Amino acid sequence: MAIEVEIYEKIRYLHVHEGLSQRRIAEILSVSRNTVKRYFDGSHVPWVRQGTSGRSRYVVTDEVLKFIKECLAADDAENIKKQRHTAKRIYDRLVDEKGFTGGESTIREIVAELKAKQPKVFIPLSYDPGEAIQVDWGEATVYLAGKKIKVNLWCMRECYSADMFCKAFYRQNEESFLDGQVSGLAYFGGTPLKVIFDNAKVAVKEGFGVHAKAQDRYAALSAHYAFKPEFCNIASGHEKGLVEGLVGWLRRNILVPIPRVETLEELNAEILRRCIKYREHKIAGRSQTVGLMAQSALASMAALPKFKFDPSKSIIARVDDFSTVKFDYNSYSVPIKYASKEVTVKGYGNEIMIFYRSSEIARYPRCYERGTVKYQLEHYIDLIEQHPRSAYNAKPVKSTISEELMAIGRRMAGPREMVKLLRMYIDFGEERLMTAIKGIQGSEISIAQIQAHLIPVNKPAKIQPILDIKVARPQFGKYDNLLTGGAAV
Repeated sequence: MAIEVEIYEKIRYLHVHEGLSQRRIAEILSVSRNTVKRYFDGSHVPWVRQGTSGRSRYVVTDEVLKFIKECLAADDAENIKKQRHTAKRIYDRLVDEKGFTGGESTIREIVAELKAKQPKVFIPLSYDPGEAIQVDWGEATVYLAGKKIKVNLWCMRECYSADMFCKAFYRQNEESFLDGQVSGLAYFGGTPLKVIFDNAKVAVKEGFGVHAKAQDRYAALSAHYAFKPEFCNIASGHEKGLVEGLVGWLRRNILVPIPRVETLEELNAEILRRCIKYREHKIAGRSQTVGLMAQSALASMAALPKFKFDPSKSIIARVDDFSTVKFDYNSYSVPIKYASKEVTVKGYGNEIMIFYRSSEIARYPRCYERGTVKYQLEHYIDLIEQHPRSAYNAKPVKSTISEELMAIGRRMAGPREMVKLLRMYIDFGEERLMTAIKGIQGSEISIAQIQAHLIPVNKPAKIQPILDIKVARPQFGKYDNLLTGGAAV
């Protein structure tokens, strides 16, 4: 049995310095003679466990060992995590199929030895300035226009300086993936030799790791910006550990407490501000700030191409009779003068832009629902003015103005007054319009009253008198001469 160091000390002292026998030491210390014998001459120490319990393990035959290995190999071949042999199951099969007479603990020890794996050890990496950028996706929860939603966080990190760029998107689709890279490279100011990403389908057409083949549009982007896309092996997040850590840092430091924003652009503006501020940070063990190291990295990067890569999903579509154009399961309105014309619709990660002959005619936050129509009232106001009775039932009106403003419109003198109210909504915005309406006294509301509160009366400019007017001193002598001369006549 193992003893405490204090007892061991006494055994050794009584033997070495007082020359007492083992029997006498055992009597003095009230321990067994076997214990004294074990530690008497210093050949054993109590803080090192030596030997085993003395029990001999059942002799395992080659046939038994082969059977155990076959069971484990079959598990690996099937690759079904929740249906694998346990040590007990192997033991039961050995008893039933091989007549094994040994103990279950023996099989447990053998299975544990065979399953033992070398713990993962990672090689510390070092990158040269501008050599590589790691990219990755993450998720976070935000309140957008009062609604709790999940957004996708696009994260990029320059490997030498740890400089970072992040942007929130509605979806992890190809448009967002390409948009994130174009925006990130513009933020860093240059292009590295390689960009490291995982094997997501948005980037990889087939294969994985060094054998991965990039999607066509990602291959086009990497060719345009002159970097080499590199892909990690499956389940190997440590191969891009810098950006993996950034996703968690972003959630903990920028998105806590949960942000409450009206638009995704507002959220991205705050994220960008924090990315810029991070350049003032100095990482432990480094002699320079992130920003100074980022400047060194930029000096080694390739210059951005003169032509900015267009990451959008673009289509040519014809505007229908309702002045809407369809894109990706939803429809978006355009000004009525473009009805029946072909327009170009560009779908980016977070917005839709519509062009006619290279001129932008409409822009929307991108909708990822299905069967939705997005209207802008200003696209239809000219047509509504021609048909004022449609104002109360027009979808562009109902989907744009609030119920409160609609109720006020119904209180107006008639449809033409309602149309004038809609025109004021377009010109001044609902918030300013409602402020003016709430300032009206009495139950009757007219356009003239709203205008009186909304549009200030032009007052005549106040004339400032000139205070430094010089007045000539009167010469009364000349006046007397005139009188004298007159008398002579």
